Amino acid sequence: MGVSSSTLTEAGSTTGNGPGLGDIPESCIACVFTYLTPPEICSLAQLNRAFRGAASSDTVWELKLPHNYRDLLDLMPRERYQNLCKKDVFALLSRPVPFDDGNKAIWLDMVTGRVCVSISAKAMAITGIEDRRYWNWVHTEESRFNIAAYLQQIWWFEVVGSVKFPFPADTYTLSFRIHLGKISKRLGRRVSNFEHTHGWDIKPVRFELSTSSSQEASTECFLDDCAKDEVVGNYKRGYWIEYDVGEFIVSASDPATEVRFTMKQIDCTHSKGGMYVDNASIIPSDLKKSRRMTLK
Repeated sequence: MGVSSSTLTEAGSTTGNGPGLGDIPESCIACVFTYLTPPEICSLAQLNRAFRGAASSDTVWELKLPHNYRDLLDLMPRERYQNLCKKDVFALLSRPVPFDDGNKAIWLDMVTGRVCVSISAKAMAITGIEDRRYWNWVHTEESRFNIAAYLQQIWWFEVVGSVKFPFPADTYTLSFRIHLGKISKRLGRRVSNFEHTHGWDIKPVRFELSTSSSQEASTECFLDDCAKDEVVGNYKRGYWIEYDVGEFIVSASDPATEVRFTMKQIDCTHSKGGMYVDNASIIPSDLKKSRRMTLK
């Protein structure tokens, strides 16, 4: 009638009535692994020696890496990756790899192996950033880059950024990560102070993007309103919110795609302030949507 899974051992069946997991050729296991996600492969690698061998196969992990993964490796010193197997290359690239003086980072999604990019506010042109009456750089563990730009008060608000990168073919969404209210700690607890948060409910902020392949997208929204945010399920004040600017499509990684993006509120009839700008992120669109569904 068959053999129960409890009788399968590394060498074979303890009863001698049939084959066990240890009898499956490593090449066959490797073929199956090409259809699984990296976390699933790493989990199955614990079963026995054959599964461990297949889970370390360069043939398996080559398929999990983006086709132009060597462009990503070129962002770091050669000695960090020159002797690594493909599995270790994937592990290396699944952690943020900084570039452009450490103000931008790229990494692979650990489940899908798809490319994600983040651009720090430090890499952006921000109106009035050099004047501490308007802006301050604040070090915080809540930022991907451990630093964010905090706006105290200004009349003309504009943030401009760009990135040029050999994105693999995919559909991407660009977002700004923003926080209303000044973050601090009180008695060991995180609190947000909204004393200087103002002006974001009077006029909407405009977000725009354009690419070197002539794609454009834009949207407008009020950063401070009474509507509940779809992601965190609460009011926008006191939370890091990712505002989607729009989508763009990459058909090939060569030539590299340049993406330019802005957020602005240049109506000088009122001042605005009390807000952090952390970073802009570029993530495959369906991957971003699935993450948001998980958060709900």
